[in-house]
Amino acid sequence: MAHRTSDLVGQVDPAQSFNTEALLRYLSAHVDGFPPSPSQFSVSQFGHGQSNPTFLVEVHSGTEVKKYVLRKKPPGELLQSAHAVEREYEVLHALGTCTLVPVPKVFCLCTDSSVIGTPFYIMEYLEGRIFIDPKLPDLPPKQRKAIYHATAQALASIHSVDVDAIGLGNYGKRNNYCKRQVERWAKQYLLSTGEGKSERNQKMLELADWLQKHIPLEDSSGATAGLVHGDFRIDNIVFHPIEDKVIGILDWELSTLGNQMCDVAYSCLHYIVNIASINLEENDGFELRSFPEGIPSLVEYLADYCSAAGRQWPATQWKFYIAFSLFRGASIYAGVHNRWIMGNASGGERARLAGERANSFIRTAWSYIGRQSVLPPHFPAGTIASDGMQQSGHESQNLVFPIGAKFVPNKKIQDLRDRLIKFMEHHVYPRENEFYKLAQSTMRWTIHPDEEKLKELAKREGLWNLFIPFDSAARARKLLFGESSDTTSNSKYDCLLGAGLSNLEYGYLCEIMGRSIWAPQIFNCGAPDTGNMEVLLRYGNAEQMREWLVPLLEGKIRSGFAMTEPQVASSDATNIECSIKRLGDSYIINGKKWWTSGAMDPRCKLLIVMGKTDPTAPMHKQQSMILVDINSPGIKIKRPLTVFGFDDAPHGHAEIVFENVCVSEKNILLGEGRGFEIAQGRLGPGRLHHCMRLIGAAERGMRMMVQRASERRAFGKFIAEHGSFRSDVARCRIEVEKTRLLVLEAADQLDRLGNKKARGTIAMAKVAAPDMALKVIDMAMQVHGAAGLSGDTVLAHLWATARTLRIADGPDEVHLGTIANLELRRPKL
Repeated sequence: MAHRTSDLVGQVDPAQSFNTEALLRYLSAHVDGFPPSPSQFSVSQFGHGQSNPTFLVEVHSGTEVKKYVLRKKPPGELLQSAHAVEREYEVLHALGTCTLVPVPKVFCLCTDSSVIGTPFYIMEYLEGRIFIDPKLPDLPPKQRKAIYHATAQALASIHSVDVDAIGLGNYGKRNNYCKRQVERWAKQYLLSTGEGKSERNQKMLELADWLQKHIPLEDSSGATAGLVHGDFRIDNIVFHPIEDKVIGILDWELSTLGNQMCDVAYSCLHYIVNIASINLEENDGFELRSFPEGIPSLVEYLADYCSAAGRQWPATQWKFYIAFSLFRGASIYAGVHNRWIMGNASGGERARLAGERANSFIRTAWSYIGRQSVLPPHFPAGTIASDGMQQSGHESQNLVFPIGAKFVPNKKIQDLRDRLIKFMEHHVYPRENEFYKLAQSTMRWTIHPDEEKLKELAKREGLWNLFIPFDSAARARKLLFGESSDTTSNSKYDCLLGAGLSNLEYGYLCEIMGRSIWAPQIFNCGAPDTGNMEVLLRYGNAEQMREWLVPLLEGKIRSGFAMTEPQVASSDATNIECSIKRLGDSYIINGKKWWTSGAMDPRCKLLIVMGKTDPTAPMHKQQSMILVDINSPGIKIKRPLTVFGFDDAPHGHAEIVFENVCVSEKNILLGEGRGFEIAQGRLGPGRLHHCMRLIGAAERGMRMMVQRASERRAFGKFIAEHGSFRSDVARCRIEVEKTRLLVLEAADQLDRLGNKKARGTIAMAKVAAPDMALKVIDMAMQVHGAAGLSGDTVLAHLWATARTLRIADGPDEVHLGTIANLELRRPKL
């Protein structure tokens, strides 16, 4: 059943008691926000768990009640290196400060044993649910499935942490993890058992010998090592009080660096043994009998984890990992039982019976080793590592690029692509529903706090401003730093100027971002900001760059591009009527704009406005572009516009009125009459970015339709077994691959030949990509039935975006005209 965290609290065990007055004095001095003179102060103890004693500290100050959690070492003589609360604090602090792994916030660490008798640390109290029984008996099937999915995602989030980036590079040795762990737990078992202690089982020593002889080969190099939780199981996770999502991962006592597959196997033990039962029967586990409805099978749980973590399941080494998990569990239980004998264990009756549980784990380990095969049937293709080696970048094993094609990403791009895929799967997709909820609420024009957190994480992981071409970055460096600039200021902005990629290289990455409506802005690669930054990179002067480009590069502000007007056909930009008139050392702007995407965003600070500075000049010299602060007097945002009912909050598409808006002459871009020149330079890469993202949207649709067709039955068989579906999905794949090659060809031409010479291929891509995406997403919607038309999936929003792009950045008819003109000018054969 589900336990509220508050349900697990009881009276303090007398053997675990300490000086609460000393604790109060310490907390008043060391915890920020702690009430200076509380009216009431109480301490109670969490009864679940058998390791480091954990306590609830409640502080009353007037009508306010604050709750904290204290975690300390047990009293008395302890095994060497055990119960290291200092390490728990270190890893929680690093994860809570630098990552999105759900952990409670830590406030302080006290290593002075004179305060309450042992070292301890204080962390926040999480009000939520803890599931003691992995069978989840009190939940409906749908919730069981969601809880297990959230569990797999939480474990994958731990395993995706870059330990070097968050200061945990020396948190443990990376090589020979399994070898050292077997030695450690064998030693701990010997220290916990024997005369006057918990009873020693000879089979445990034989198990240690077997494990030493079957250490996985990949363990010695540590090449695949990462952060290991060490005790990851469902009852060490706090779930949201009403939502099926993880809000906190607890009990990091055994965390270190090492072979992460040990975590995976340990989290699967309830499939092998009946964890919830005190009297364990040999081989009495989910794996050998029917599952409660809704709980995924072992195969499904492993596949869920592998997909989220970008790993492959080590089939040939699985016996070792399960046997090791049981071996370690047995050693832990033996230690708990020994502490119960000595009188300093927490956990009550569970501690008394821990010796029996240890022996049951040992029996089960030998039984599991004796099995003929542990290979699950029907494991998803591409997720089994036949040699037992862990591999990252699971999609790289099945790239969507045609074999032998001209366009194959180099190692640098493949690495960025794999990292981007992992980031999307670990951080973006799981939060889409949260973003949509806010965007559909009365607070729709506010920013979800997770978006800003994800942006900071993307920066740290080097997935920031990837759209910036090398030549544009070089120009910015020259103008911002000059010849005499020092290396310190240089390095400050170098990290903001992207990875120096070509348009072709960026295409492979932009496609991945296009799989989610929300993803581009997370990586600071969303429209219209990319186009506006490209304008400033190409055409801005040093002063304009410092004022506007740098905060855009940092992601501190956002921007809008004000070109389209409601009263004229803006597909022909010579029709634009907005007036930009010179008055002394300023310009006065008057006009009306609409479809100014991004102007509704509360972070929007800059508008790039296109208008006429000289109506008497030659047709393509009348227009200019000027930088305008959106908060300038005279700017009135009339309303957000909708696209098939989507207002795209908090980004939005605004209708704006400019009434005598006064702007300094220093804000004009490149000079009067240069607007068309700037527009053409801006729209080449921008149009391709849209095409690249549309391929990603189509790939998302392909993935969703195949998954749906494989799960739903119609007329006696799965949809995927119907001939009409198989034909349609094959044609969709063909369309995606054809369009991808066309878009990559356009990007390559843009890099090699420039915007003008590549304009024909860019125009073809701009027509083909939305057309293809609409067909594929429409097919995905059809397979989903009514759900595909609703807001319950992303398909309707993806479809609306694709349809919009048949008009945005030029309607199809304009691009078809360009293609036709070039075709008619071709030399005759």
